[in-house]
Amino acid sequence: MNRLREASSPYLLQHADNPVHWHPWDEEALRAARESGRPILLSVGYSACHWCHVMAHESFEDDATAEVMNELFVNVKVDREERPDLDKVYQTSHQLLTRRAGGWPLTVFLTHDELLPFFAGTYFPKAPRFGMPAFTELLRNVAAYYAGRREEARGNGKAVREMLARIAAPGASFAGELDEQPLTGAMEQMRAAFDHVHGGTQGAPKFPRPADMELLIRRASQPGGEPAREMLETTLDAMAAGGLNDHLRGGFFRYSVDARWEIPHFEKMLYDNAALLSAYSLAYQFTGKQRYAEVADATAGWLLSDMRHEGGAFFAALDADSEGEEGLYYLWTPEQVRELLPEDEYDGFAARYGLNRRPNFEESAWHLVERPAPDVAEADFSAARQRLLEARAKRERPMRDEKLLTAWNAMAVRGLAIAGRCLERPDLTAAAEQAADFIIAEMMRDGRLLACWTDGRAGGEGFLDDYAFFIDALLELGGERQATAEALAQTMLDSFEDADNGGFYFTSARHERLIHRPRSLSDDALPSGAAVAARALLRISQITPGMRHAAAAERTLRTAWEHMGQHPLSHTALCLALDEWLRPNACRLDGTC
Repeated sequence: MNRLREASSPYLLQHADNPVHWHPWDEEALRAARESGRPILLSVGYSACHWCHVMAHESFEDDATAEVMNELFVNVKVDREERPDLDKVYQTSHQLLTRRAGGWPLTVFLTHDELLPFFAGTYFPKAPRFGMPAFTELLRNVAAYYAGRREEARGNGKAVREMLARIAAPGASFAGELDEQPLTGAMEQMRAAFDHVHGGTQGAPKFPRPADMELLIRRASQPGGEPAREMLETTLDAMAAGGLNDHLRGGFFRYSVDARWEIPHFEKMLYDNAALLSAYSLAYQFTGKQRYAEVADATAGWLLSDMRHEGGAFFAALDADSEGEEGLYYLWTPEQVRELLPEDEYDGFAARYGLNRRPNFEESAWHLVERPAPDVAEADFSAARQRLLEARAKRERPMRDEKLLTAWNAMAVRGLAIAGRCLERPDLTAAAEQAADFIIAEMMRDGRLLACWTDGRAGGEGFLDDYAFFIDALLELGGERQATAEALAQTMLDSFEDADNGGFYFTSARHERLIHRPRSLSDDALPSGAAVAARALLRISQITPGMRHAAAAERTLRTAWEHMGQHPLSHTALCLALDEWLRPNACRLDGTC
């Protein structure tokens, strides 16, 4: 029996008709594993994930594969956006077991009783390819291993649990003076890894790193900041011109598969666009470059037109796929474009957006990228883009994940508040206020944040990111919501801080107890919650009396000091917090630098 039909998660509902006997992660699923003695097959993904769809179509919709899964395992499906705690624990477990980076779909096999991971991977193909066995062959081998060598599997899982604890164990708190050293190291590493042609870090894939952009703005505003400004502008210019940017509708895709920002993975995530809205808006205010204002305006426009719930908050993501193909909604052929544009406009548009070159997507289609076209007059292509946009709107659209996530909405509130201020757009400020008020009204209970809202139902205890990001966003808005920020800061300190060692746990005592209580100082797709918490607490300490907020922020910086010194680019958000500690008025809450 597939138990996902009653789920609220759009991702879980995508699997509700699979022949696999899926369970959500709950006590009934865990009890079924304990009582049957079968290991758990844990599959973690999210609704906009292309390779999650591929594995679902190949294996989870296949009757023969499902029969093997149902016979040998208790199968559990998790939406990583609803349960980031599970994702953090088992992604790190995957890295420890395989010595490789993780990703989605995440596939982890757990012991039936203690939920210890003993084998892991990501995507597995239905038939042998990419040097991997067929999924059903792998399933039988894993089940046979667990049946015949259970204590060895348990021992491997215990070793992973011990390594998780060691990795997260706080180091010695730095006792010296907090100074520029990690910031200097971050700039040195950024320059060493910088792609002077395309911006960002050298190589591929290329991810937008909005926190890097905000740090570069702060460093560029100081004496000797020209190298930081060069890296900032080169990167922002290249991302805006490349295929990471949707040139018709606005908004950014998740990341680029190449070093030129040309071909993206086509999912659009709320958190990327919220953070890039902040970065481009702040960059416009700092540099005065009108192009950055235009990009910020288009990104905000996409959020408000395509991603906004009627209550003012924002949906989570747009899928990468439509009609079963990645990127199909966004791709063109020259013939399609010729049919839409007047003859005298086509040649200029084709030169500007690369349609006069070889196809750049799988040798058969064109994804629009701004190209230098010195022989083309700088015409206003907005009318042509509008014609293409209207034609594109008639295609089958990518699915929208319509759950509302507190942390990601908080990032949108911050982005819109910054954009409203920097672009002098009161309507964007009003949109930020409406989204913040939705969270307060619908996603708070008894002074505590909930993590997720879907179809009128809010649920799930808030995680550290929910508190830290929303406090930070409310401080950007200021005014009457500051009192809410201060109250939430008290709850965050009481529930998440490791007061003895500094830093924060990702979960509170109210959350389900997993094999490991995650805590992390480094950034991933999102900035570190501990870093954002420290920055927010520093800002509260500037505007309200009392020492608790500043002391907690300082404890976080001190416990993170060694990590920041050794790997500053993995801790950019903490570098931002440190820069604010050292120069609290360098970039004020009113956005001026």
